[in-house]
Amino acid sequence: MQARERQTENGSVTVQAGSTAQSGSAKSLSLPPEPRPASRAGLSKGRSQKAGNRIRAVVTGAAGFIGSHLCDRLLADGHEVVGIDCFRDSYARNLKEQNLATARASRGFSFCRLDLAEEDLSSVLDGAEVVYHLASRSGLGVSTGRDFDQYIFDNVLATQRLLEALAGRPITRLVYAGSSSVYGEAEMLPTKESSVPRPLSTYGATKLAAENLVQLYGRNFGLPVTVLRYFTVYGPRQRPDMAISRFMRALIQGDEIEVNGDGEQTRDFTFIADAVEATVRSATANVVGDVLNIGGGSRSTINDVLDALADISGRTIRRRYLAAAAADQRHAAASINLARWRLSWEPRVALQNGLASQWAWFQQLAGREPGVSKAAVPA
Repeated sequence: MQARERQTENGSVTVQAGSTAQSGSAKSLSLPPEPRPASRAGLSKGRSQKAGNRIRAVVTGAAGFIGSHLCDRLLADGHEVVGIDCFRDSYARNLKEQNLATARASRGFSFCRLDLAEEDLSSVLDGAEVVYHLASRSGLGVSTGRDFDQYIFDNVLATQRLLEALAGRPITRLVYAGSSSVYGEAEMLPTKESSVPRPLSTYGATKLAAENLVQLYGRNFGLPVTVLRYFTVYGPRQRPDMAISRFMRALIQGDEIEVNGDGEQTRDFTFIADAVEATVRSATANVVGDVLNIGGGSRSTINDVLDALADISGRTIRRRYLAAAAADQRHAAASINLARWRLSWEPRVALQNGLASQWAWFQQLAGREPGVSKAAVPA
């Protein structure tokens, strides 16, 4: 595997040979298909709602990748969770239902199929103490016409209607799931929260607009809000349109892996369990009004990811390099000093370990190991 760059917070880069994780196959790593959402007690400030202090939490986008993991974690911590999702057709409904399976098995979980932008929200928010707003329309590129309208509808209007419904309610925190896409081609790496946002995609622009609405309601209506900007979250249940999922699908099917650009673009990959840990901590930490980057703590190239997948799977990867995608960031890296300090949080899962966990899950989802027929692989 190629060298990985470890980011220091003053912008310098130190180079590490390979991953900090043990190399080898997924089997030798003995990783489970999914991270366990077990409660961890006894941590310092910024910890989630403490054991014994049962709260009622509302999670929008509950059937999605991050939202479903967050529901599982909150339920494992002993809380009551109301999940909201409208099952947009961004990917297969059955995958979203599978995401919800663990939560639905819990007595503490209730689910409401509801469109935030169109339906009445009052009853589903009754009694809520913490609201995690993860629902959004994702994707890269610049959208026009009806596609643009959908981004406004799902990312901006839905957020405004949720904020309007929460204004005046006695919640203790609204955690808004933002995105590193708001930075675009950042002025500096690693990128601090104070950097000027310059989004390249419709998604990034509408997420920034929604983020500004969240802060507006915080300032003008006293809502206790916190914004998290996630950097390239990956792991079990990752959306099928995301790069690592696409790579794994092609690998299982024996197809060429298509790479946009030369593969030397870098991302700050954040394992799902680390992202959820930061999200839960942000609900009780002293971070009202703050914007926090949530990243994996280092950046790797796309070619690094493919090298790791070859190592983990034991398969030969055939790569086909395409033209770089429009509106695609060349490099992204998070300065996470603020999250470390304010949340007492640290990303703990190295890229090789996280990819091994996602690979094990992906094979299980496909229904066979180590290979599957093309018809069995989720698209």
